[in-house]
Amino acid sequence: MLSELGLRGLDVRSQVRFPIGYKGRTVGDYTAEMVVNERLIVELKCVDRFADEHMAQCINYLKASGLRFAILINFQLPKVKWRRIVYGF
Repeated sequence: MLSELGLRGLDVRSQVRFPIGYKGRTVGDYTAEMVVNERLIVELKCVDRFADEHMAQCINYLKASGLRFAILINFQLPKVKWRRIVYGF
């Protein structure tokens, strides 16, 4: 997917880290699968179905990154399933 998006002219970075802060200190980081054009987080899964934890993971990435949009994609089933997540307003 990373290669295909790049071939289509999109700026794609993989394994992008976002620091996690607590009381003004960095205490760890989140690592997003991909960030496209510095606007969209892409998280890939291979699971029977999406769980609340998958949505929470994307929301945490959005909070940490300051971005508003994420897409969660599941490749487990014959038909690819996806969910769009918008954070903030």
